[in-house]
Amino acid sequence: MGNDQRFSGRVALVTGAASGIGDAVATRLRDEGARVASLDLHAEAPAGVLPLAGDVSRSADIAAAVARVENDLGPIDVLVCAAGVPGASLRTVEVTDKEWRRVVGINADGVFYCNRAVIPGMVERGYGRIVNVASIAGKEGNPMAAAYSASKAAVIAMTKAIAKDVAKTGVVVNCIAPAVIETPILEGMSQEHINYMVERIPMGRMGTPNEVAALVCWLASDECSFSTGATYDISGGRAVY
Repeated sequence: MGNDQRFSGRVALVTGAASGIGDAVATRLRDEGARVASLDLHAEAPAGVLPLAGDVSRSADIAAAVARVENDLGPIDVLVCAAGVPGASLRTVEVTDKEWRRVVGINADGVFYCNRAVIPGMVERGYGRIVNVASIAGKEGNPMAAAYSASKAAVIAMTKAIAKDVAKTGVVVNCIAPAVIETPILEGMSQEHINYMVERIPMGRMGTPNEVAALVCWLASDECSFSTGATYDISGGRAVY
């Protein structure tokens, strides 16, 4: 169930919209009237969404994508940072330098670069909505996921800091902390890792991308006007604080 055309006239950039949470968010934003662009490693996106290829761990790719969106669709009103990787399911001592940098580069650096790129235009226009996708792992830490947990904790902390930087400008910045969601990102995890996460959800199931998209799109809308720097759990009861 959508909310008619609450994003009519808005321009949104969604990273990681080729699949999973990003795909669901981009689709809902489109259906509710936004002009939407997707930034992913491959130029793939839902129908009616401008597909852009780029690596979020490279700030130059993000700058180029923002310029393209502004040229083709207009100034960016909404940014949703959904691009991310789980990292390999490894004990801490098994994580190589390369794997650490890969996960932190995509999950943390990528969110920072995207936020930094769109904020000046949003501040200048006096309006913006930014939603960063963190994880319950960033609050609690998961075994076999040191890099992932650390990168998502960084997303939560930077969201708080960025939100305070722009609190008086009309730009609202929040993040979400999902528990395990049924998306292709699970293909990179061991069954042991997945079982650990599901067993800790009181509802006894994974979440769905559409459930997450509903929360993200509220945070990205005009209705979210007096909340910034917050972390919204969507965890089936795993986190209740």
